[in-house]
Amino acid sequence: MKLKLNKGFLFLAFISSIILSESLLAEMKEDTVILTIGASFTDGRIPINDDFNSPLGGIAISAGKYLSLHQALIRQKSLSGYVINEAQAGATTFNRLGCNPGPDCGPGFWFGYENQLNRALMRVAVPDPSQPSGVKYNASYVVITIANDCLHSDAFGIPQDQAQPCDTSQLNAYIDRLIAVGQTALNKGITPIYDIMPAWEDIDLSTTAALFGLHWIMNEQQYNELRDLHYNRLSSELPEAEVLNIWEGFHPLPDGLHPTDKTTQKAARRIANYIRFHNSGVSE
Repeated sequence: MKLKLNKGFLFLAFISSIILSESLLAEMKEDTVILTIGASFTDGRIPINDDFNSPLGGIAISAGKYLSLHQALIRQKSLSGYVINEAQAGATTFNRLGCNPGPDCGPGFWFGYENQLNRALMRVAVPDPSQPSGVKYNASYVVITIANDCLHSDAFGIPQDQAQPCDTSQLNAYIDRLIAVGQTALNKGITPIYDIMPAWEDIDLSTTAALFGLHWIMNEQQYNELRDLHYNRLSSELPEAEVLNIWEGFHPLPDGLHPTDKTTQKAARRIANYIRFHNSGVSE
């Protein structure tokens, strides 16, 4: 026997599916809090420290006309603006003084990734006697984007004329620090989401070096070695984390490195889609 469905039934089913979708969206809006740490892909503002000391004079990428990833995440409806950001443009995974453009370093400085994460955790800590630490954290994810480590001559906290490109052991030490901060998040019950470095052919680091007055910047071989290490080690050594190619199809601003608004919007949407499927228990 063939079952006949009238138009009224189909309309009610359609409305019900919308209500269920809106219900899931509302639940995610209430429950999902995201922490963001990283460097200029996540926040385009150079830090301004005490007494208004700051590396690079406290400039912002593109003089403020720049959509950073944490801002784009806030615009994603499924995330409802619950984004706690502690990223700093120019940051490395370790605390360091700024040494650009002059020969001397400081007094402006950057916080490293463990420091950024700990600051973000303080903002979402809730007393909970049932936890061994007496605290639980009102956050589900932390987005950890690529740092400036080894990328250029002002990424070491020493005068640029003393800085040398990283060898393989130093590249691995950088990945060690990325893994360590992700493990800290996992220990707090928070899922890390890492990005992948944009493809070499999608960026123009020589233009970046000239604009920012850098003594040197990574070449293609060094960049691709780090990109491979970054993806392979994070994927294999931190399986509870997620490594997403959010910068696929990357388009840079005229500075050669930082993403256009559309590129960042796509990256945020990819993160939001992952969280939506992850929260619903459905494989993407």
